Formats: sequence, C-alpha cells, structure tokens
Amino acid sequence: MSRLTRKEYETLLEPMQVELANAARWLQHTGRRLVVLFEGRDTAGKGGAINAIHEHLNPRQCRVVALPKPTEREAGQWYFQRYIAQLPAGGEIVLFDRSWYNRAGVEKVMGFASDTQVTAFLRATPQFERQLVDDGILLFKYWLCCDQDKQEKRFAERLDNPLKGWKLSPIDLEARTRYRAYTDAREAMLKATHSEHAPWTLVDFNDQKLGRLSLIRDLLDRLPDTRIDAPDIAFPQLTGRLAKERYRVLKPIPGFKP
Repeated sequence: MSRLTRKEYETLLEPMQVELANAARWLQHTGRRLVVLFEGRDTAGKGGAINAIHEHLNPRQCRVVALPKPTEREAGQWYFQRYIAQLPAGGEIVLFDRSWYNRAGVEKVMGFASDTQVTAFLRATPQFERQLVDDGILLFKYWLCCDQDKQEKRFAERLDNPLKGWKLSPIDLEARTRYRAYTDAREAMLKATHSEHAPWTLVDFNDQKLGRLSLIRDLLDRLPDTRIDAPDIAFPQLTGRLAKERYRVLKPIPGFKP
C-alpha cells in the first residue's frame, strides 16, 4: 500500500502536470527537444510514470515510444539506427518506454545479445549520447527501482487481473528467476554509461505513487527556466440561439443503459 491516498497523490500531481504543460509550451516556443528514457525491472512502474507525464500533453507534441522486437532487417542495421528514427524534431517530447538500453538489460540477461555485442554497446553509448546532447537534445535517463518482493506481488496482480494480463509474457516470467542477474547487468551499465553529459538518475519505485512524484519533480527541477506566458485567446460570446445537433444521413446509436 502507498503512503499516499489516491486523492492525496492527485492533489500533489496536478500542479506538477501544470508545470509539465508550461514546459511543453516552452519547448514549442524555443524549438528545443526533450528525450526521457524510462528503464527498470519489469513491474517497476514505467508505464504509470510515463502516463502521468504525457496524460495532459498534446499527443502531437509528446510521443511515447515502446519499440517491439526488431525485425530481421532492423537486426541487420547499426544497433542505434531504429532508435534514431524516433528522436524528436524541434519542440517535441519523446518518452522511451525502454530504449537502446535493452541491449545492456534484457538482451544481455536473456542471452539475446552476445558478450561482444554488449561490450561494444557499452563502449559506444557514451559517444552516441554525447552527440545527442551536443546537438541540443535535453536527455534524461531514469532507472526505476523495486525490490523483489514488490516485483513478485505485482506479477501476481497481473496474473489475476484480466485487464493486465497482456503485460505478462514468457520473457517476463523468466525474468522473475533472474533478479540478481538484472542487478549485475544494471550495475555494469551504470558504470559504463553514467556520464557528466548524460547521467543516470535512480528513483525508488517500491511505492509507485511516491516514485512518480519524485521522478516528475526531479525532471522539472532539472529543466531550464521554462516560464513563458500563455497566449491570450479571445473567446467572445456567440450571438443568437445556440444550435442543437441535426442528423440527416445517420443517427447516433442508442445510449448505454446501466
């Protein structure tokens, strides 16, 4: 159970979401680009954190990227290539629900990448991210932490909840037995890719509500000054009688009856 009630959580979250909307307006005004990576163990809470950020933002400006397993053609490309295609244009925000760090995490632990490929990735990634930052991208990398007992409880909740069953896959279930292997992979990843120009930030997500608030507050505090006045929009009162809907070709379906 969270230390916060749903009402307390929403009361704390709402002003941060207003700040996020202001930041989005600033990005559009300045043409800056924002990339946020969400990494962590299965069930840590990446989806909930991402939703809390983009929930009230324009979906044409803020995109969530969750790439599937690479196709045969993509598997033959430069590893970073398919992620580069997802990077934002001026004024845009991209939230990666897992990212190029798949290679240092699930691909390493589950044996989908060789030791040579993982070593090459860890060596190349700081240079790749240096190029992104040097080109003006605001890059934030978050790792969401949770203990194994929390992970087990959340897996069980997914198993029992028909609305969350899609979140369970054979790979997810196999990951349950490799908690320590993921820890070792994470530590090797942090050692190789935590840099001054693209640092990692670890956030405790044993309590997901507190985790979301901590992550969003950190993100907002690390952005440049995004204060910008909202445009004045004239909203004159309409004259005459307001119209009712009229249908000529089709009519609405019958209303739902509870």
